[in-house]
Amino acid sequence: MNPVIIIPTRLSSTRLPNKPLATIAGQPMILHVLRRAEKSGVGPVIVASGDRKIADLINQAGGTAVMTDPNLPSGSDRVFEALEKFDPTSSFDVIINLQGDLPTIDPNIIQTAFKSLNNSLVDIGTLATEIKDNGEKEDPNIVKVAVSFPSGQTIGRAIYFSRAIVPAGEGSHYHHIGIYAYRREALKNFVALPESSLEKREKLEQLRALEAGMRIDVSLVDTFPDGVDTPADLERVRRKLEI
Repeated sequence: MNPVIIIPTRLSSTRLPNKPLATIAGQPMILHVLRRAEKSGVGPVIVASGDRKIADLINQAGGTAVMTDPNLPSGSDRVFEALEKFDPTSSFDVIINLQGDLPTIDPNIIQTAFKSLNNSLVDIGTLATEIKDNGEKEDPNIVKVAVSFPSGQTIGRAIYFSRAIVPAGEGSHYHHIGIYAYRREALKNFVALPESSLEKREKLEQLRALEAGMRIDVSLVDTFPDGVDTPADLERVRRKLEI
């Protein structure tokens, strides 16, 4: 496999405007994500953005930025457009879609994201961690994944993703981590699909892939990266990284 990491990002955010440029420990959040992605050693790291201000920042910091259509509907669409511009000859066959609001991401987790693609039947790899706090099970902002891990294994096939508690009954529940490793053809096929009914209902685009018959496998990890969606999240991460 020959992977490339692409970080889609944009300035417009209803809950936290200009989020990628928010300063944490003396530098913009997007640079924290870029540096941690580089430390993973997975492959080249590209920042995909429709905002010139972000692209200029990345280029000035010695990174690689690709400008994309600012009107694209999703981060996945932004990733695919940047991929086609950066690699028109299809040299890279695995694309890791890394969210730009994970400034505490462990580089080792990024490496884990595409391990499930060692199975040729898998189209998309992603991550999850076991839920330890019962309050998270009830929180609709916490996306749960129904996955059955074979005994002694840390990779299993995703059956469903939901904001509700799935599956029912006693047993472990898993918090989905929104990092995806796509085979190139799978990403191409995915962005060409229309929104699916369950995707619209749950507001989770990975359900589009499942409804289309694509296989998503989940690698289990033991840490969850702090995401930044709100001002409160930003302050929590600042306290963590500015120590």
